[in-house]
Parts: sequence; C-alpha cells; structure tokens
Amino acid sequence: MFIHAVSHYLPEQIVGNDHFTQLNGLSDEWITTRTGISERRKASPDENTNTMSIDVVDRLQAKTDLSTVDLIVGATYTPHDTIVTLAHAIQHHLNIADIPTVSVSSACSSLLNAIEIVEGYFALNKASRALVVVTEHNTAYYNEEDTVSGHLWGDGAAALLITKERQSDGDFTIKGLLTGGAAHAGKAVEAVVLQPLVKGVIMPYGRDVFQNACIYMPKASLQILARHDLTAADVDYVLPHQANLRISRNVMQTLGLPEEKLLSNIQYLGNTGCAGCAIALSEHWNSFKKGERIVVTVFGGGYSYGAMLIEV
Repeated sequence: MFIHAVSHYLPEQIVGNDHFTQLNGLSDEWITTRTGISERRKASPDENTNTMSIDVVDRLQAKTDLSTVDLIVGATYTPHDTIVTLAHAIQHHLNIADIPTVSVSSACSSLLNAIEIVEGYFALNKASRALVVVTEHNTAYYNEEDTVSGHLWGDGAAALLITKERQSDGDFTIKGLLTGGAAHAGKAVEAVVLQPLVKGVIMPYGRDVFQNACIYMPKASLQILARHDLTAADVDYVLPHQANLRISRNVMQTLGLPEEKLLSNIQYLGNTGCAGCAIALSEHWNSFKKGERIVVTVFGGGYSYGAMLIEV
C-alpha cells in the first residue's frame, strides 16, 4: 500500500492554558509540566465532525484527484451523527456512487484500524484507491471544568489517499502495520470512557492509561520492526499517538532513541485523538527525505493499540 497524499484541517480558535487558569485555577506550568500542552484548537459552533471531515477532504482534493476513489473509511470516537457518519457525509460531498463507505471507532488508535480495513479491501480486490479520514471533535464532548482531563483535548482532522499501487515517486510506502486489543489489561474498560447518554469524555484512571500506553506503543513498534528484520536503530522518526508529551518521551526512552527523532504536535494542538498522528504526518510531509523510515504507533482507550512502518 502507498500513501499518495495527505492533508489536515485545524479549527481557527486557539485556546491557551490561561483559559483553564481562569476557569479552574490550573496554572500554565502545572499543565505543561504534566502534559506538555500549551494550547489547543477548538471547533466553532458551526463546525462538527462531519463538517471538519468535508473541509479536510477539500484540502486533499486540492492536491490530488479523488474522483476515482472506490472506498471511504472514516474514523472518530466523537461523531456528529451516529447514523449519517463522517464517511457518509464525505461520500455525499464528493458525489461518488456505489462504493463501500465504512466508519470505525477504536478510540485514539482508530487511524491504524481504518488503514487496516483498507488493507483488507485491497487484499480482497474490492478496492484500489481508498480515502481515509480521521476527525475528532473532542470539545463537543469534554467537560472543560474537569481538572483531571478537561484541559487535554483539541479538535482537528486529517485525510489520506491510500492506493494499492504506486502512483508517483513521491508516494510513501506502508511496509506493514499491526493492531491489537488489550482490554484485558489494567483498568482498560473504565480508564477512559465516553458514554453519551450518561456524560462526556472522562478519564478517571489517567495513571493506568499512562502506564499501559508506555508499555504497548514501544512493544508494538518493536514488533512491526522485527517483522521486517529491522531494529529501533533503523528508524528515522517515531510518530506516537499525541496523548501526553511525557508518554511520548517515555516511548522514545524505551526504544533507546533520541528525542530528535520524535514527531510531536501535542504542545500546540492538545490531544486530537485518532487524528493526531495523521495531522503530524501531514505537517511534516514535505520535510521527509527519500529512504527515511517512520514508525507510527498508537494507543487508545479500551485499550487498543497498533504500529505502522512507513518508508519514504
């Protein structure tokens, strides 16, 4: 599989840490020390998961032709509509008839699950040009007065055109990916929850999330590398789920890699859920060099995890 093009979309409103200082007394130093976050983006009242998905697809369409897309896979845990999903909204917007339109949710690891769905369709010869869109509208569900996790969340979207065959010399090769569930571990089924009929997103067991993320992201990274007879030393960049800068740094330490190889946007975007890694990939797309290897590794509530090896 190949990533032919990628784009990202961010709402205009920027929310700095001073907002939470005024709201609930959490200082900038307290937030940045514990999370690495200085600011995050917040969708406007006129925006939602579906509108941001359409906006990011328009940005991708400005880069490449989407008229022959034959599969749309959307991913989010913060849907605007659970029936007319973001994938349906995109298909309607592009006006492409009679193609598979799928939405998936596995918390913050959904990006890799979405790409794995594409891999399955490609393997079965049911598709050859897939549009993957990952979008989160966290601020529609969060409680910003929650001093445990209210300051973590940001909104954003990313889109990728993934093809079965190489389209150009600039395509990135997906060498392999793996996903897994670890719902048996720790406090997986209660550590991070979003029960719309009860309350918004809450994180009552953040320490357990931290500990398991620090276990599963490097573990999955090493597994995908081993499948291709590579080690961490062969990696040029690591792009972990943007949950907490301390988690990302811990992952790098476990892998024995310098922080210079870490790609991170949580400092200015907050936790953008399953969109975070794809947004970062889009942000850095033009700076990668031929032959470089990137490991994308994710961990989400539930607990779900995965890793993907990309070669430029």
